Amino acid sequence: MKFPQQHSLKQIAGLLDCSYVGDDDFPILGINEIHVVTPGDIVFVDHPKYYDKALESAATVVLINKQVECPKGKALLISDDPFRDFNKLTDYFKPFEKATQHIASTAIIGEGTIVQPGAFIGNHVRIGKNCVIHPNVAIYDHCEIGDNVTIHAGTVIGSEAFYYKNRPEGFDKLKSGGKVVIEDHVDLGALCTIDRGVSGITLIKQGSKIDNQVHIGHDSVIGYKCLIASQVGIAGCVVIEDQVTIWGQVGIASAISIGRNAVILAQSGISKSLEGDKTYFGYPAEEARKKYKELAAIRKIPTIIEKLG
Repeated sequence: MKFPQQHSLKQIAGLLDCSYVGDDDFPILGINEIHVVTPGDIVFVDHPKYYDKALESAATVVLINKQVECPKGKALLISDDPFRDFNKLTDYFKPFEKATQHIASTAIIGEGTIVQPGAFIGNHVRIGKNCVIHPNVAIYDHCEIGDNVTIHAGTVIGSEAFYYKNRPEGFDKLKSGGKVVIEDHVDLGALCTIDRGVSGITLIKQGSKIDNQVHIGHDSVIGYKCLIASQVGIAGCVVIEDQVTIWGQVGIASAISIGRNAVILAQSGISKSLEGDKTYFGYPAEEARKKYKELAAIRKIPTIIEKLG
């Protein structure tokens, strides 16, 4: 998430009421999670296990809960609770805006687009030309929809990320300041849920077709001309490359990638990254032919035991 304008290290430290290491006028351009940071961004870290990853990332400012040696060319914000202060920055730069009508006055809707009764179009949403938005669709603030997109009834675009910190008093939500971007010629079935990025973008690329009741987690990327059948669950920060086919009730764990032209057969569980141009099945998912041979061998075990007995 980029700020509307550049801020200084001193200004941001003042907003958070925390100390800092670096020049007062050190430039800050935005905040982002570790997997999408670019120079000028703030990244937060609150566990020693991830200190090095944050300090060595592309981010040039690290919001951290311990004073450490500051890498050359970077700055530190020293906080007793980086998670809390990251939320403060999200609230400050991307505050919640109450809706005052079903289609916000700040929404931009292209020529030829049809919005059916009961749909909600939030603040600063952009929808392209010749789209069809069916009843009871909810498109949250700042989301962007391309041309010739169809979204069926009950689908929610831009809901908050499922991202919590377990504290002694209960779970604390990491607030979402990102958005969803859906490119041209995408079809979304009924009752889909697409979470917005925590600080970046959840992206569905051109020509992808998504069936009913599919969930796509925060900051995930769905490639060009993918085909995703019903009841698929995709966790956050997943990258699905172009022309991947995923059949029904597949579950995909967070922060993995699936290669171009892969096919995942129904009810498979994906717990690690998969190469492209192969067909997968089972849990943990493996190449389908190999998995079928294993299942066939397992079915023979009772007969083998009977013969040995």
